[in-house]
Amino acid sequence: MKSLPFYVLCAVIAAGLMFAGQAQAQQKLIGGELLPTNAQPGECYARVFVPPTYKTVTQTILRKEQSSQLRALEPEFNIVDERVLVKEASERLEIIPAEYAWVEEQVMTQPEHKHLRTIPAVYETVTEQVLERPAHTIWKKGTGPIQRVDYATGEIMCLVKVPAAYKTIRKQVLAKPASTSEIINQAQYKTVRKQIMSRPPEVRKIEIPAQYSTVKVKKLRNEASVSSIPIKEEYQTVTKKEQITEGKMEWQAILCETNATPTLIMSLQKALKSAGYNPGSIDGSLGSQTMTAVQAFQKKKGLPQGQLTMDTMKSLGLEF
Repeated sequence: MKSLPFYVLCAVIAAGLMFAGQAQAQQKLIGGELLPTNAQPGECYARVFVPPTYKTVTQTILRKEQSSQLRALEPEFNIVDERVLVKEASERLEIIPAEYAWVEEQVMTQPEHKHLRTIPAVYETVTEQVLERPAHTIWKKGTGPIQRVDYATGEIMCLVKVPAAYKTIRKQVLAKPASTSEIINQAQYKTVRKQIMSRPPEVRKIEIPAQYSTVKVKKLRNEASVSSIPIKEEYQTVTKKEQITEGKMEWQAILCETNATPTLIMSLQKALKSAGYNPGSIDGSLGSQTMTAVQAFQKKKGLPQGQLTMDTMKSLGLEF
């Protein structure tokens, strides 16, 4: 038997070592996290994005603080009759009668009094930031030059920080409290005329009694006062969403050209159309319009997005 050339022998040995290395690397990929675990022959798998889950939280916040309002009570008066002197007593002589003159005199009809005027409180509207969704991070598929090293997939994943979201609410706060000012009402007077003797009689005196008149006089009965009326605080109920779980990428079984039949794709297209989504022609072909309808259905139902997963098929009521 003719022996092989040395360089041919070296090539055969190198090819055998390369095949052994590929088998070992493939075994590592199947047993690690880069490929799905517990995979079944004849099924297809893809990494899909599982959306985050949220819960609705209701919170009661203070909208208007407790305050008070001042109420002023006006002074009270009584109208009374008061007898005032109109003409003083005098004397008159029989022989030479006395002479009289008229004079004017100021008589107080209403005393000086005070009352309080209420100046209402002033409020202003302010805005306040309320946390609606806390800051969190999510994994997103990155882009850039991909270089295969050994047998790695070359997939790039980036951890992206999503900032917190806030909601602006408006509420009224007390800018200037209510106050009162004091108003002074001057006293009021009435001018009356009276007759007085300017010259007495010279011979015999005749007494003339004094004359009086009854006038209406306004007198203070109760002074002005101020009372405080409490105003309760007001609250407002706001609703916000809190994240329970974050979105993630995970391996899930999907339909692809390997395990999907035209009959099954036609059933999928009919189910999408019945659910109100337009898959295009019912032709059994998994085209772009059908996948657009699938992704719209997944987004509406909160299902993992990106591929035609088995959960999506079950949500459409399809058996496979």
